[in-house]
Amino acid sequence: MNTYLINSDKYLFLKELGISELNFGVFDGNKWKSNGKIIDILCPSTNTPIAKVQLASEDDYQRTLKYSRESIKIWQNIPAPARGEIVRQIGDSLRKQCENLGKLISLEMGKILSEGKGEIQEIIDIADFATGLSRMFSGSIIPSERKEHILLEQWNPLGIVGVITAFNFPAAVYGWNAALALTCGNCLIWKPAPTTSLTAIAVTRLIENVLKDNNLPPSICSLICGGSDIGLLLTKDPKVDLVSFTGSTEVGRIVGQQVQARFGKLLLELGGNNAVIVMEDANLDLVVPAVTFSCQRCTTTRRLIVHKQVYDVLIERLTNAFKQIESRIGDPLNENILVGPLHTKTSVLAYKSAIAEAIANGGKVECGGKILEELKGNYVLPTLISGLKHNSDLVLKETFAPICYILKLFFLLIFN
Repeated sequence: MNTYLINSDKYLFLKELGISELNFGVFDGNKWKSNGKIIDILCPSTNTPIAKVQLASEDDYQRTLKYSRESIKIWQNIPAPARGEIVRQIGDSLRKQCENLGKLISLEMGKILSEGKGEIQEIIDIADFATGLSRMFSGSIIPSERKEHILLEQWNPLGIVGVITAFNFPAAVYGWNAALALTCGNCLIWKPAPTTSLTAIAVTRLIENVLKDNNLPPSICSLICGGSDIGLLLTKDPKVDLVSFTGSTEVGRIVGQQVQARFGKLLLELGGNNAVIVMEDANLDLVVPAVTFSCQRCTTTRRLIVHKQVYDVLIERLTNAFKQIESRIGDPLNENILVGPLHTKTSVLAYKSAIAEAIANGGKVECGGKILEELKGNYVLPTLISGLKHNSDLVLKETFAPICYILKLFFLLIFN
């Protein structure tokens, strides 16, 4: 019995995006071909396989890099405004498929549909910005100490930009990097998280078509799906001029050391164990909706530091808010749903482990703390935990799950 969702009429949008049951995870600019292991891409809302992806081998990486470096010679010699026009067309291509791409992100990653479509809209927006930028960036005119001379400053393309993205933003992070890098005359090699390879394949196919329509080498934007072995090749390769990595702080520290060891350039976008401080005069009507959602992204609130005068009241109000959204946990493709599943079973185990550790260290689960085993997928309840010390290891550690730690504040010292 064939269980792949790609073969269900419910998910016809997958085929409209060029997804098939078996997909090559490498695009070197000339062809889609990979020689690594084959993995199933699972839907986190049901843990049913969506389709298969064949990952990259080391030979695939070397081939992709070769073609990418060849394309630099063409792309960097195109005037910046003309490069901006290509980026504009890429944005338009994504705009036409925004609905389908949003659905794919929801299906593959697990975020709700509005967030999936919003992620594609972010790429469209940055493409518009980069198009304008292509006619604006310029160098300085500097006086020279030599008679009848001036100094002109001109920005030149860097070369190859390797982009390593995380599962929680499977498209937008690449889009932010790609739009700006392309406008500045650079070529890209994209290594997405293996579990969101289908989104990367769909986006790359759209970019490929735009480049071909303009008689440009598609190797300007290459794709190489793989695991940490491929990421290691990318970070250690001196032929990759800049590495942009998005992921955990732990892995980012390793990536930073590897790139700097060869004096390469890098951008790191890492974890952000964010905190909100609520003073006694805060408007709780604004606080409650602002901190209700804590989930699988580095921009959500994980630590809530609350003044003792409003501590108990805020716990009660947040508990009520969390309980109100329990009925709206489910299939992220359903537009009435507010909370989708965690991305993988491993994420569920991390959620469970964090709660157990919190209780063992004196924490109290004010609400949530439960895995929704009656649902097929990786569903858990949003959780609020009190009673932990502000400097406990668990509070200081970022857990990619809907857990918020609430801490009692007795006084706050502000130093100017």
